[in-house]
Amino acid sequence: MIKRLPSIKKLLITLAKIAGVFFILGIVSYFSFRNLILHKVIEKISEKSAREFDAVFTVKEASFTGISTIELHQISLKPKQHDSLLYVNKLITGVQPLYALFLDIRLSKLELHSGYINIINNDNGSNLSGFFKGKDTTVKAQEKNGEQQSNLAKKGYQLISKVLNFIPDDVQLHNVALRFQDQKQFVVFQMQQFTLTDNQLKSSIHVMEAKDSLSNICFIQDWLIKGYANPGKRKADVSFFNTDTGKVLLPYVKEKFNLSTGFDSIRLKLDGVVINDGVLNISGLASTVNFLVSHPKISGKEVVVEHAEFKYDFVIGANFIGMDSSSWFTLNKIKVQPFAKYQRGPDTTVQFCVVIPKTTAQDFISSLPEGLFNHFKGMEAEGSFTYRLDFLYNENRPKDLVFESSLQKEGLRIIKYGEANLSKLNSDFVYHPIENGRPQRAIEVSYTSPTFVPLDMISPWLKKSVLTTEDPSFFYHRGFIDEAFRQSIIKNIRKKKFARGASTISMQLIKNVFLTREKTLSRKLEEILLVYILENNRLSSKERMFEVYLNIIEWGPNVYGIGEAARFYFNKSANELTLSEALFLAVIIPSPKKFMWRFGKDGYLKDHVGRHFHSLAGLMIRRNVLSTEDTIGLNHRFPIIGPAKSFIKITADTLPNDTIIIDENGLILSGDEE
Repeated sequence: MIKRLPSIKKLLITLAKIAGVFFILGIVSYFSFRNLILHKVIEKISEKSAREFDAVFTVKEASFTGISTIELHQISLKPKQHDSLLYVNKLITGVQPLYALFLDIRLSKLELHSGYINIINNDNGSNLSGFFKGKDTTVKAQEKNGEQQSNLAKKGYQLISKVLNFIPDDVQLHNVALRFQDQKQFVVFQMQQFTLTDNQLKSSIHVMEAKDSLSNICFIQDWLIKGYANPGKRKADVSFFNTDTGKVLLPYVKEKFNLSTGFDSIRLKLDGVVINDGVLNISGLASTVNFLVSHPKISGKEVVVEHAEFKYDFVIGANFIGMDSSSWFTLNKIKVQPFAKYQRGPDTTVQFCVVIPKTTAQDFISSLPEGLFNHFKGMEAEGSFTYRLDFLYNENRPKDLVFESSLQKEGLRIIKYGEANLSKLNSDFVYHPIENGRPQRAIEVSYTSPTFVPLDMISPWLKKSVLTTEDPSFFYHRGFIDEAFRQSIIKNIRKKKFARGASTISMQLIKNVFLTREKTLSRKLEEILLVYILENNRLSSKERMFEVYLNIIEWGPNVYGIGEAARFYFNKSANELTLSEALFLAVIIPSPKKFMWRFGKDGYLKDHVGRHFHSLAGLMIRRNVLSTEDTIGLNHRFPIIGPAKSFIKITADTLPNDTIIIDENGLILSGDEE
């Protein structure tokens, strides 16, 4: 054995020499052929651009300037039949050799001088269209059937790692622009300077918007982005704000979507991207100061959120994406703890839970965003509450949908009302209907008014009919019906559109008396909160609420309240209405101005309206609201003898979509479909 040692040593030396020779040859080959290889790579990119994207990719000059540094000049990408998409005058980059040995390409630096990305969408089409081709229908079908589904956590981590690893530690961008043209609207983001050195990021951006031509400038701002960024460690803490004291305002969206939005500053913080036991966690924080948004569908006024902060912890598994319950969101002084999860198999489910931990009522009211809850301004309250909302939807078992809402209060009481003084329901007041944003004639809600009808003087048939079509459990609920919400969600998901609402009489009363009919998010949110306050603090009796409701709702063109409606259609008082007449008045509540289209050429209600009458009567019998004897003589062929007769037109045998329909659960599909 001792004699063999010299031979082994000699062999090792020989192998080392051979390896050295190959290493030297590799280095010589690398320096001899690297430029040739570089041009071959560029040539392949050019061929692929022409073949797959119908675009011309060119690089005027390309060469190595150091061991691993590449310098490119006059890079361009131009789709055929369109303007150039990309141009770079000079690009210098390099790879990290150690990672390259393991085929992990990581850039060591990136330096770019004078360039632009030019996105155009005009009458000639988009210069991006050729780069977005639809996925093969066979692949789509396989994915739909659950075949070849990828591991979401693994794919997500690979994608994030690929992007972050590609960002070098040293980045220098000078005079680089993103130009965007949508028809005759132009937006330019001119990055005058972008640096990422020693994990410190700083960028100044000159923003310009123009109409019709680039010379017709209508908006100019200068933005600044700076902070800490370490792509390798998956950490960042960056702030975004205006260089002066004004807000950052977003261009383009105002002209395109009639949306104005901006903020004083935004902070984006990434704490980590980690995968453990097949689960990917992405955690961090996002916050904004004085966020502003204005849109006609949101509110008639600008909505301002003074401070909002989102501590996020996203969780991605093999077949699910979710937000962990450790996440939280604050809106001024309101704290919300959300949980959400989407799972794609074996059953596709959507689940979320929203919890508001114990919060004082005054902190909640004072934290409501300005412009979104205008009627709460000046309101004062005492006490506290906690709130929880649970939702679960299983695509394979839609009827098992879970929608549960609970609120626990401690000494909750309104001390002072804001603009919406709910206590006025208990006294005389003047109601001003709003039509298309314009106030109509005043309606006096008072026992001294000749058109006001006390509740006990209204036909019991009318009261029963309206309750059946609008809100069967009005006298038992506290403003909302969880089951109605649940059924509405199921129907809307099944129809894949907003096909059914879940409005109660309480909600309609609040909307009419204190708010407006504008279809905005602001109005709906205020409606929900005001209804809760009204119903859960017993500020008015159910009887009084129903009485006011019947005396103010619209029942025809310039017809308000049951007193006017009974005279307008039948020339009689409200206590004289028959069951047939009451059912007619209940049916037309959703769209009273279209009542005439329910009549045929003979001046009587059409036969299918009669079938609805009998369906409603049958439902009322099943609910013990009517007896079978009550429906003897029920007939839709009764005369209209009041002033409404002059409105009845000769129509085709069709009925608008606002007809009363009873669903399979015995619920009425009518009322406020918002």
